[in-house]
Amino acid sequence: MSSPRAAQHTTLDYVKARERMVREQIIARGIKDSRVIDAMQNVPRHLFVPEALLGQAYGDSALPIGEGQTISQPYIVAYMSEILGFRGHERVLEIGTGTGYHTAVLAYLAERVYSVERIRSLLERARRILDQIHCRNVITRLFDGSHGWKEEAPFDAILVTAAAPSIPRPLLEQLKVGGSMVIPVGKQNTQRLLKIRRGPKGFLEEDLMECNFVALVGDHGWAKRAK
Repeated sequence: MSSPRAAQHTTLDYVKARERMVREQIIARGIKDSRVIDAMQNVPRHLFVPEALLGQAYGDSALPIGEGQTISQPYIVAYMSEILGFRGHERVLEIGTGTGYHTAVLAYLAERVYSVERIRSLLERARRILDQIHCRNVITRLFDGSHGWKEEAPFDAILVTAAAPSIPRPLLEQLKVGGSMVIPVGKQNTQRLLKIRRGPKGFLEEDLMECNFVALVGDHGWAKRAK
């Protein structure tokens, strides 16, 4: 069993690793939103990765979390969050909770987070961690995320952490006029990250970058693959 002192030393190591991550992976790459930087500094990413990968928790890469899913690269989490321009009053829908890391970042940035995950084991783990770090403004749901969360719509922002072959119509319909969505769209092995803004007369689309996310499986995404 580890001594309290050893546990404290580990905690300090994680703090230093997180500071280095923010300095070298987030700020150095052009993220300027101070609220996003603070969120990345405060959310303990190591809690959201498998125990076997703790040594890589603050590395510059996505990591597997089981069930064929991943926790996104820290820079991508920061970039997608900054693009949505949170000011603190927003109601945001997240599609793809995973183990809850990006969910926790959103909880620092928005007033309320509604997060949907289709895999029960991941959602149960995410809920435990989010409760552990007191993310009290997060509501989670086990559901096909390609349908969004109609009962709680409309949303000021929608953030999709899995790639769809095309933009799911239910998500467009659940976006508030004046609101924005970021979503990866394309093939299963490569996509474009898009920002969609809903104006009074329709939707404006902006192509942000090439990316590579896991597939959004669902009725308005990719068909469920046989196991």
